[in-house]
Amino acid sequence: MPAFDPETVRADFPILFREIAGKPLVYLDNGATTQKPQCVIDSMTRFFSNENANIHRGVHYLSREATDAYEGAREYLKAELRVPATHELIFVRGATEAINLVTHSLAPLLTEGDEVVLTVMEHHANFVPWQVLAKERGLILRFAGLRENGELNLEEWKALFTERTRVAAFTHVSNVLGTRNPVTEMTAFARERGVLTLVDGAQALPHGPVDLGAAGGDFYVFSGHKVYAPDGVGVLYGPKDLLNAAPPYQTGGDMIEQVSIEGTTFRQVPERFEAGTPNISGAIGLAEAFRYMSGIDWPAAHAHEDALAAHATSELEKIPGIRVFGKAPGKVAIVSFLYAAAHPHDVGTILDTEGVAIRVGHHCAQPLMHYLKVPATARASFSFYNNHADVETFLRAMKKVERFFG
Repeated sequence: MPAFDPETVRADFPILFREIAGKPLVYLDNGATTQKPQCVIDSMTRFFSNENANIHRGVHYLSREATDAYEGAREYLKAELRVPATHELIFVRGATEAINLVTHSLAPLLTEGDEVVLTVMEHHANFVPWQVLAKERGLILRFAGLRENGELNLEEWKALFTERTRVAAFTHVSNVLGTRNPVTEMTAFARERGVLTLVDGAQALPHGPVDLGAAGGDFYVFSGHKVYAPDGVGVLYGPKDLLNAAPPYQTGGDMIEQVSIEGTTFRQVPERFEAGTPNISGAIGLAEAFRYMSGIDWPAAHAHEDALAAHATSELEKIPGIRVFGKAPGKVAIVSFLYAAAHPHDVGTILDTEGVAIRVGHHCAQPLMHYLKVPATARASFSFYNNHADVETFLRAMKKVERFFG
């Protein structure tokens, strides 16, 4: 396998050449949001400069051009993600809205005593909506735990299924541990039992496109801002028949078919769940981000990211009092750790003085923090545009933390 050269892609990301406090930026907060390549920035600038208009409802040239760009983005993403004909790709604000839309849509199908299977590693976005729905509908939530290395206890997860299980919702990749769950096996297991599945792909897509048809799930969601695209846009992938039968999530705008004093009828998906004026430029930028990613040598990029994370983990563990969480086989390049001598917020603050950006706190995963019996962690998350110099700067900054607190 040829070595991956991050310098060939770093030049595409203008923000990486900033200085923070007089020092070169080392951006290791990719799990929270990824940076944007110049082509994505240019695609949105080009839209606002040359094509800006509302879509679908206009007969003038700009509106037709904007409509073609927006719907072209959808069709490109459907092809890139291999969306089967039985499913649809709906533009939403992000994974959080997508999951809320799904829980809203499934609510009429669920009755008191029905069960939803989750895992303790879920982001709040894939936990709280189910918790709220459970309270409203009298549902029972069941949670699978982890093995010592941060891997999902798959046998425990399977054992949670009963004749009352209706939905299984789980993350593709943990935003704290980097654990990559076996989604194809999990969706197949659920399908055999007539259980609907929702996969939170927010942390998986930044590390390479996913074949949604092969993944086999009913619903799959992700956010644009984590895949080198703009914020405020994301995707819900789901079965057409089920979504067309579901009540609208929001009303108004292009999702309406006919309105009269006597009543209103609504359009089919995808328009059914795209009320009002959508994030047109965001959808265009999202498609451009996927075009950019299609040029990445992903096997080489994965090897590069893994090498960065492995080196960071190895050196961190040489610091007395450092505990690294999540060592599941095949995990993505996320390194969460706790330093006994300092609170994660103090660690993050000192690293910031060296130009190093990491994430600290509970990472919107408080149930997982409680499961691990820690209040918070520090998290360095890597992308293909990070290089070995970034890791060395991060490790030098951690030595500064050790000197200050140790």
